[in-house]
Amino acid sequence: VQLQASGGGLVQTGGSLRLSCVVSGRTSGLYPGGWFRQAPGKEREGVASISWTGVGTSYADSVKGRFTISRDKSKNTDYLQMNSLKPEDTGVYYCASGRVRWGTSTLNPDEYDYWGQGTQVTVSS
Repeated sequence: VQLQASGGGLVQTGGSLRLSCVVSGRTSGLYPGGWFRQAPGKEREGVASISWTGVGTSYADSVKGRFTISRDKSKNTDYLQMNSLKPEDTGVYYCASGRVRWGTSTLNPDEYDYWGQGTQVTVSS
């Protein structure tokens, strides 16, 4: 199983980015998907998660109302739409595929067993 994250870049405060995560080697739509980020000197934190159905979602308090997670099962791809970006959103963003088939959304990294390589997001002030 491989996950390929893309879509990161440099954006000004208030800008938007859309991250994509293409999963190969499994039917990702049968598992929850998640996005995590790690800022320099900080631990990895859960940002957003989506249930296997694509209906249930979970978000970190810091991104609620600004970020939206979604998935296209036909493309085995998850997305993270990020709006109203802030400098504190800067970090490496990782996508992940859940451990439990038919699982619910979760921001617990222990519930994910496959991870992408990360994509850098930098928000300038």
